[in-house]
Amino acid sequence: MNLKQAGSGSEVDERLAALITNANAVRAITAAVEGTIGPKGLDTMLVDRFGEVIITNDGVTILDKMDVNHPAAKMLINIAKAQQAEVGDGTTTATLMAGGLVAEGLNQVLRGVPVARVIEGIRYGVTQALAGIDSRARMIDEIDDPVLRNIAMIAGREYRDIADLVVEAARLIGIDKLSEHHFKLSDIITAQEGAGNEVFMGVIIDKERMSQEMPRELTKAKVLIVDDALEPEEIGDEALGTETGFKRYIELQDEFKANIHKIIELGINVILVDRGVHDSAEEILIDGNVMVMQRVNTKDLRRVAEHVGARMIKRTGLKKSLADIEKYVGYADKVYQDEKLEQVRILGGQGKPMATILVGAATEEVVGERERIAKDAASSVQAAVKGGYVPGGGSIEIALARQVEKSRENIKGMAAYGVDCVVNALKRPLSQIVENAGYNPLEKVEEVIAAQSEQGVDSLGIDCDTGTVMDMLTKGVIDPALVKTNAIKAAGEVAVAILRIDTIIKKKEEHEQSAAKPVKGSEPGLPDF
Repeated sequence: MNLKQAGSGSEVDERLAALITNANAVRAITAAVEGTIGPKGLDTMLVDRFGEVIITNDGVTILDKMDVNHPAAKMLINIAKAQQAEVGDGTTTATLMAGGLVAEGLNQVLRGVPVARVIEGIRYGVTQALAGIDSRARMIDEIDDPVLRNIAMIAGREYRDIADLVVEAARLIGIDKLSEHHFKLSDIITAQEGAGNEVFMGVIIDKERMSQEMPRELTKAKVLIVDDALEPEEIGDEALGTETGFKRYIELQDEFKANIHKIIELGINVILVDRGVHDSAEEILIDGNVMVMQRVNTKDLRRVAEHVGARMIKRTGLKKSLADIEKYVGYADKVYQDEKLEQVRILGGQGKPMATILVGAATEEVVGERERIAKDAASSVQAAVKGGYVPGGGSIEIALARQVEKSRENIKGMAAYGVDCVVNALKRPLSQIVENAGYNPLEKVEEVIAAQSEQGVDSLGIDCDTGTVMDMLTKGVIDPALVKTNAIKAAGEVAVAILRIDTIIKKKEEHEQSAAKPVKGSEPGLPDF
């Protein structure tokens, strides 16, 4: 069926206005990140109204910081964020493929293919692609596998120093810890202006001791973690105005001071507090030669607790006996404040091993980008340990495209056109990688398809330095299988969600009583990208 058969051009435009509007918004988002992918990808400069600048080629950072109003565009950005949260990398790939699926889906609908059939074919094709990744993933059995460094290099944009830091940290932590569902290797990374690159067994707290009169360095430290304010219990103003209430206030103050003296009596000499510390407690702890860090974020408190083998305690828990409080205490070989970097390090905890990656940066402007690069590398290394790896550089997507195209014959009717959408979307990563490298994408994609078919090797791709076909595994261009799996799954989900939208309706404001007017496409007042 063609446009003439479907009706006049104006009728078609009216019927598909919502889809066309959404597809255009998705295309605008895709265009914002497509130039960053691959070894020859370039950076994007983000500028806010105050003139603050971020220079990056990290896809999720670009998408997160963009000024976007269009609802379909926000859907695509949310998928990229979900990809980042799930596996920590592959957001640009997910965005490119989602954009490709929506664009190809629109093309098929404009040809006269019903949207329902397109969606059916996309779902089938995505299922086939995911099965293809599962069957091709190569697992990592040893933490010393050199493949991990290659993965760190690719995800870390070929920064050798960062790749080395991440791999060393992975070795220190071990496969068992990396395989834990709730542990994220990227969480142990911090970047600091003026610091040197470093990996060590311990935890960094980005805080200083609350008083210069407290000790700067302690060995054989006993650590207490207070998941609360280290302050007396409060009493209401009304109660305080009565004789009984004032008496209770004095009792609470005395009780609080007695609890602080318990800490000194137990020999605890390092305290981390979630919130503030009362002046009276500070004075007692200074006299007791105790190092205190206040307003430490919850994530750091938990990491320290795990590392030193402590249990977090509330301020009311300090009413317990000395023997009971002792059960909450953790131990560390050394705790000291780095005066230059304005942070405290806790080393040699007697709990679970915990590594920290400190990434140095020469200037303030590059601190954020160095940290983002390191986190991408760490996320990819952990993903590879969990789910194995596949050849990168867009080669695996071409192999999957070939597989999905062969499966097209298994699906009947017009849904086959939806399968074509998946095939073409899978070609997008390689196409954009070679285009960013300065080559003709149509030519190079066809070269890889032909080479993979002739040689029966799924890992063939394009060397972006020479433009020739090369085995990506041999070249060391490797990606985690989980990154690809989640990218394809996320792209399919958002594309189907956008293609299903038939009508865009402006919601009424809460204070408005009149009903919103249904529209096909956008109207004045509807947010546009």
